Amino acid sequence: MLIEFFFKLREYRLKTSITEWLDLVNALDHDVVHADIEGFYFLARTVLVKDENQYDKFDKAFADYFKGVQSINLFDKEIPEDWLRSEMEKFLTDEEKKKLEALGGLDKLMETLQERLKEQEKRHQGGNKWIGTGGTSPFGADGHNPEGVRIGQHKNRNFSAVKVWDKRQFKNLSSDVEIGTRNIKVALRRLRKFARTGASEELDMQDTISSTARNAGYLDLKMAPERHNAIKLLLFFDVGGSMDAHIKRCEELFSAVHTEFKHIEFFYFHNCIYEGVWKDNQRRGQQTMDVYQIIHKYGADYKAIFVGDATMGPYEITYPGGSVEHWNEEPGAVWMERLLQHFDHAVWLNPQPKQYWHYHASLQIMQELMKNRMYPLTVDGLTESIKTLLKKS
Repeated sequence: MLIEFFFKLREYRLKTSITEWLDLVNALDHDVVHADIEGFYFLARTVLVKDENQYDKFDKAFADYFKGVQSINLFDKEIPEDWLRSEMEKFLTDEEKKKLEALGGLDKLMETLQERLKEQEKRHQGGNKWIGTGGTSPFGADGHNPEGVRIGQHKNRNFSAVKVWDKRQFKNLSSDVEIGTRNIKVALRRLRKFARTGASEELDMQDTISSTARNAGYLDLKMAPERHNAIKLLLFFDVGGSMDAHIKRCEELFSAVHTEFKHIEFFYFHNCIYEGVWKDNQRRGQQTMDVYQIIHKYGADYKAIFVGDATMGPYEITYPGGSVEHWNEEPGAVWMERLLQHFDHAVWLNPQPKQYWHYHASLQIMQELMKNRMYPLTVDGLTESIKTLLKKS
């Protein structure tokens, strides 16, 4: 089997030798991976490909050779879509959904919610008026309403809430996630400016050879400071509910950045930047860092990257009290402008497909605040954003 795989790699002009192929066979004989196509992919790539520039060719050859293996249906039938649908949606026909009317804006919703809170005395489920679950009421969780206040729901369902009244718990992004898209790392390497500073801890091979030759062949070791990326980077990650679908890609970016940069600091925010951000999602209530502190601590030579889908209620950016978790005295737009005035080189990376951007008013507002320096979180978008960061003011 692996003979044909070897010839397929050669067909795609990979510089793979017979010795490397035998090493792969030996690894399989020792059960380094077993019955795991993803594990075999990483093992084969590690053993057979020594030049990172050939990873793309390897991916194409691998996909060509193993085409169709993962798409085999082992159960001879499809699981009906109805089995996977939320149970409550069965009781609402399309006609019934169309009959549901919005109350008429955030002010009316909050006024009505205040009245309901005063009147309601017990738990409700399946209703159309009270705060509860599984009904058509504008207030509560796991129901259906074209415009409402979401309270205590586990995650987004219809994306129709005008305001989210919720305290969410988030995990910190992992810095050791295996990069699913290797091109993220390759693109980030454009954002490099090498320098040698600090203690001499790295062997300077070229100088050692020259010094040894001048010293009549007696070994003369020469050390040099470690060569590292001198670019300084600040990352701000949105952990709002609408980002749940993009966690994997954000972790890939987070991990790649940690690999490529030495001077890096990261912070989290919820939907929009307000007066405080945090470094640990588990302790954000006790360890919030003031935005003014960031401005004073980090110089203007830092480059700032904001990562988020920017989809929220427009009031969360433009109004005091717009935050979904606390009362903010000043609008998020004011805090964004303060950061952008200090950090001249800043971009926004948006994981949401670009063709959907124009559907969200909040996204248009954030685009204006960023002066159109918003880019999709794709390889091309990352490349364009890096060009923007490297431009001289």
